[in-house]
Amino acid sequence: MARNFDPFRDMERLFSEVARPSQPGLAMDLYRTGDHFVAAFDLPGVDPSSIDIDIDDRTLTVRAERVNGHSGDDVKWLVRERSAGTVARQLALGRGIDTNAISADYTDGVLTLIIPVAEESKPRKISVQHSGRGREISSGDSDVIKGESEEG
Repeated sequence: MARNFDPFRDMERLFSEVARPSQPGLAMDLYRTGDHFVAAFDLPGVDPSSIDIDIDDRTLTVRAERVNGHSGDDVKWLVRERSAGTVARQLALGRGIDTNAISADYTDGVLTLIIPVAEESKPRKISVQHSGRGREISSGDSDVIKGESEEG
């Protein structure tokens, strides 16, 4: 049975697989604005001191610990949908990122990373200089020009 090739269907499938969070509870938005990228991670209920951000080669790892404060023998769970434990997410960084200038802020349960584009990777204009081959000749220059073209 032959299958029709539909690049749009295949791309849609690929994008939907990539867009899924790698672990439940660590959803991320990633976008570019101006000359930097912004990654926003949902980390509600996380103690800010448990957040760990590492860069190894070109891999950025965000790791955090969620603690469930309601435990013990007298607790009977009716519904438990909020996960506890360690959550982590990795991002592969391209060569055009300034890894030394990445900054992080944790506010209202959202960890925001500002990832700047490296200076050498920013778009730039290259000006074109015009160096004309001819030069203006005034009446006094005619002997000099003849002298340059003749030998001796």
